[in-house]
Amino acid sequence: MLSIEEIKDLIKTLDESSLDELIYQNDTNKLKLKKNTQSFNKRDAVANTSVPEPSVVSDVVLEEAVQIKKEQNETSAPNYDYEITSPMVGTFYLASSPDSDPYVTIGEQISEGKVICMIEAMKLFNEIESDVDGEIVEILAKNGELVEYGQPLFGIRQK
Repeated sequence: MLSIEEIKDLIKTLDESSLDELIYQNDTNKLKLKKNTQSFNKRDAVANTSVPEPSVVSDVVLEEAVQIKKEQNETSAPNYDYEITSPMVGTFYLASSPDSDPYVTIGEQISEGKVICMIEAMKLFNEIESDVDGEIVEILAKNGELVEYGQPLFGIRQK
């Protein structure tokens, strides 16, 4: 989560650089900042009062970024109460082969001990079993991508 101070620092960095646009993204945030590249002089600013001062542009961008972050927090609240995490580092697979059906799908009821995915580590394929009963609400890892130890794989709503 980005703080207001971190957002202000990003805006300042963009203002002081020769870049016109900056995109900051991590697992939970995406922030896109653009400079107002329309050039004007003081005479134009006096003649056209609709052109904002540069500091006003930064404040507007900051307010929009804060509003976007608030909306993300409201919509990104998980609707599950348990996460199944990766027990190892490796490549995450939802199915045993590319032409096979996935082990589980969103909305599916699972029971403890059911195979829910596979993780390939050092050329060994490890079946990962559920450790709870519940419903698959969200698949948090992408098929074929590297996962880390402890990384959430599935969001589960327990029974």
